Amino acid sequence: MNTPAFLMFLAIVFVTLIITYFASKKTKNASEFYTAGGGLTGWQNGLAIAGDYMSAASFLGIAGAVALTGFDGFFYSIGFLVAYLVVLYLVAEPLRNLGKYTFADMIAARFNAKKIRGFAAMNTVAISIFYMIAQLVGAGALIKLLLGLEYTTSVLIVGVLMTIYVIFGGMHATSWVQIIKAVLLMGGTLVISIIVFAKFNFSVTDMFAQMKTATPLKDAFLNPGVKYKEGIDTLSLNMGLVLGTAGLPHILVRFFTVKDAKTARSSVVYATWIIGIFYVMTIFLGFGAAAFVGTDKIVAANPAGNMAAPLLAQALGGNMLFAFISAVAFATILAVVAGLVLTAASAFAHDFYNEILKKGKATEKQQVSMARWAAIGVSVLSIILALGAQTLNVAFLVSLAFAVAASANLPVIIYTIYWKKFNTTGAVWAMIIGLISSVGLVIISPNVFSPEVGKAIFVGEPLFPYTTPGIVSIPLGFIAGYLGTIFSRQKADVKKYEEVLVKSNTGIGIADNS
Repeated sequence: MNTPAFLMFLAIVFVTLIITYFASKKTKNASEFYTAGGGLTGWQNGLAIAGDYMSAASFLGIAGAVALTGFDGFFYSIGFLVAYLVVLYLVAEPLRNLGKYTFADMIAARFNAKKIRGFAAMNTVAISIFYMIAQLVGAGALIKLLLGLEYTTSVLIVGVLMTIYVIFGGMHATSWVQIIKAVLLMGGTLVISIIVFAKFNFSVTDMFAQMKTATPLKDAFLNPGVKYKEGIDTLSLNMGLVLGTAGLPHILVRFFTVKDAKTARSSVVYATWIIGIFYVMTIFLGFGAAAFVGTDKIVAANPAGNMAAPLLAQALGGNMLFAFISAVAFATILAVVAGLVLTAASAFAHDFYNEILKKGKATEKQQVSMARWAAIGVSVLSIILALGAQTLNVAFLVSLAFAVAASANLPVIIYTIYWKKFNTTGAVWAMIIGLISSVGLVIISPNVFSPEVGKAIFVGEPLFPYTTPGIVSIPLGFIAGYLGTIFSRQKADVKKYEEVLVKSNTGIGIADNS
């Protein structure tokens, strides 16, 4: 067991539990539990968004992907960053002006149908669980490497902690854990990046020149095609990454934690700068791990490369830097999974329990109680699924969640805001087809079936040839929304559309939502 790392782990757990204790005293009603009462400032929410977004996939997965596959791994950094432009220009302001607690609230501003809420809640839970599996896989690998605990035990530890944060602290605790984590992660990544850059004489030219011979891939390391050998597969991955963020429920819900659309836009600008700087630094993490740790050692620690960043810290700064970076990675995972559990639990309690089962008449005490029970249920299901995904790269797992979000949620958001004829049937079709096609294609893809033993979950020939479903499932989501609308006998409520258009762009009537 690495004693410094263990002590830093304990320190992070202690600090986050103290935050949860004080946050629990502020969490008195549903608004405070779901959205921290809308009281965060732009910079606070920007840091919290960055903390939520820079997940185990960003820190552990991308470093490993770049180290093992070179340029193909950097696709994740590019996609995750560019995605925020879609959020900034198309989604942030309308969402804040139309919503209250959840993604479904925004859709319900135009279509007040129970089935819309039901499907939106189902999509939210599904996407959150997909995303959460990635974080738990990273946690299991990290704690196993550091403390020598079994993978199963490691996943259970993180699962219990994330449930505690949500049950007792709600959005107050989750936000501040994410803010602290963002600061720690940026600091740790900056330290490693400077050390790596110094090893290359602070010369980008020298760095790229040395990387041509630093790995078994040689020149191929700096060129696309190592992992994604077909252009369509690359396009599919990037479609999911760029469009998926605008449909991720745990990111969307963060826009309800501020008082108005102006603050929401401000928080996205803060987040974009922080995230942009971070993803530039992932180049140094990946290159450094490939050059100074080596492919064999990275794969030996974790076949998917998820431990590349902590191993790089150990190679550059010994056990203390290794312990610090590992503890930061642990904080990263805790912050993100807490946000995911809270989002899924809120969707179930607010949209399904209150709006559908109780017809909007559940008391705030009942809603919060149900959200806490839902948090336990979501955590248990995610843990069970994560136990079977140990060998998959966490950046890749998150890319699947992005594809589902882009296929099932984004078409509904875009059509709701910008298409006058869009109706309830179209919204339901888009959500159902987007979800089923994206998840279904993953199930029959090379990630689940491979003719080579150990390369996937099952041995066999995949029916779908591409590793990510976005190239097919995203257009299907938009097409389903369009066809469902034009073939439905139901007429769109033009007055409701005009009301939504005015509200989404001006914020008039926002007081009615908050």
